[in-house]
Amino acid sequence: MRGGFRKGVSMDPKKLGQQMKKMGISFEELSGVEEVVIKTADAELVFEDAVVTVMDTQGSKLYQITGTPVRRPRHEPEPAREGEPAVVISEEDVLLVMEQVGCSEAEARAALTETNGDLAEAILRLSGE
Repeated sequence: MRGGFRKGVSMDPKKLGQQMKKMGISFEELSGVEEVVIKTADAELVFEDAVVTVMDTQGSKLYQITGTPVRRPRHEPEPAREGEPAVVISEEDVLLVMEQVGCSEAEARAALTETNGDLAEAILRLSGE
């Protein structure tokens, strides 16, 4: 059988490298990789001992990760503590609401907090529409 792979016969690594180079495929191992994290909806796969190889095939890059992952559950963000606003309101948003409605800073901040930072909704509430 000529030109094909035969069971039990391996190709010389040097020849294989030459053939791949002719086809425009190159391999490179990334150096200095400390950690690779794959995030899914409910967990993270963390590779701390990862070996990452990049295969470049005519402009497309394929990353291969070799290692043993540790599965960690993803944590939901903590809800706001009592007395703390759930949304961070910027000074620019407060000023914009104050200019549009002609209200005080406290009123603008309260409306933005009530509407979870929605500028349009806060302006509508304060303007009485």
